[in-house]
Amino acid sequence: MRRSGPLAGVKVLELAGIGPCPFAAMVLADLGADVLRVERSSAVPASPPEGVRWDLLQRGKRSVGLDLKDPSCVALVLELAERADALVEGFRPGVMERLGLGPDVCLARNGRLVYGRMTGWGQDGPLAERAGHDIDYIALSGTLSLVGREGERPLPPVNLLGDFGGGGMLLALGVAAGLFSAAGTGKGQVVDAAMVDGSALLATMMWSFRALGVWAAERGTNLIDTGAPFYEVYECSDGGHVAVGALEPQFFAELCEVAGLAPPEGRSQNDRSWWREGKARFAEVFASRPRDEWVALAEGRDACLAPVLSFDEAPSHPHNVARSAFVDPGGVTQPGAAPRFSATPAGVDGLPCWPGEGGRGALSQWGVPDDTVAELEAKGALRLLEGGPGPAGGQGD
Repeated sequence: MRRSGPLAGVKVLELAGIGPCPFAAMVLADLGADVLRVERSSAVPASPPEGVRWDLLQRGKRSVGLDLKDPSCVALVLELAERADALVEGFRPGVMERLGLGPDVCLARNGRLVYGRMTGWGQDGPLAERAGHDIDYIALSGTLSLVGREGERPLPPVNLLGDFGGGGMLLALGVAAGLFSAAGTGKGQVVDAAMVDGSALLATMMWSFRALGVWAAERGTNLIDTGAPFYEVYECSDGGHVAVGALEPQFFAELCEVAGLAPPEGRSQNDRSWWREGKARFAEVFASRPRDEWVALAEGRDACLAPVLSFDEAPSHPHNVARSAFVDPGGVTQPGAAPRFSATPAGVDGLPCWPGEGGRGALSQWGVPDDTVAELEAKGALRLLEGGPGPAGGQGD
């Protein structure tokens, strides 16, 4: 399986989970890593499913189904860990150890291995054993308290802050940093990525503002949390919305010209005494025209005004088209790989894999003997999905 990207040649073993850990492995695959995902054997279908390949977090990967209650399958995972550069898992603390696949065992067999662990609460601490989800982790980190409008309860920003921003993306960064360290020192290590830690980290700038005394505790009253009239979302006459972010004086002046409003007389834009009045004036003005008419009026100007696009609209916006921000392998529209690299381009390597798909070729390329594969298949401990087009868009194994 030939890959391109800055991580080309890196082998990553992913222990199947949901949400942030698969996202981290997807990011690594987009960057060129050869990702082999270990599923439960029971998750592998008898034949390739029909219909859309919907699980986009599995793009660019290959998969095997293993019964990890079978010691021979545990032995195979340890063998794969010996050949891997990184391993990522998202189980509760202690689960991998009970399976016989904990970091001490894996690092003893492969001293260069970067062992990435994704949890909500972390590997230790009073809550480490407790269940939770994104909303709980960002609540405890204080980050959820920032999101919402004045006088209203906190508004969860779907699961972007915990699962994906403070979780999966931080795990991918941690693994990449661990790989860089291992390349120089020859020593691997454990990466403990916790969503409570990561979501707190994302709010570092707000902690700076708080230390300066310029961030009010009441949400929805600050410069960039919808408190300011020039950093807000406004409804238009057709029910669409525009987002404005004219923080600097020159951009605020342009926004006022586009909106046909005079700046606050005798006061700076950062004088909070006029913000409530200003929001009401802007809301009234933006409600007088359709969204796309406002976009046309702001065209070519630095008014920091943009339409709030739906998922249906965003892929066809000219800027997104020009940058290939969205791709559609297999007819399924999805975000493309990011960031961009000038010398080692990353990319979406075909279709998402089904559980067990592409695994036979992966095991062979990872150096697992054919007779080992045949023995595990014969007793039902290893399941592979045959007959599909393969996760690489028709290239199969």
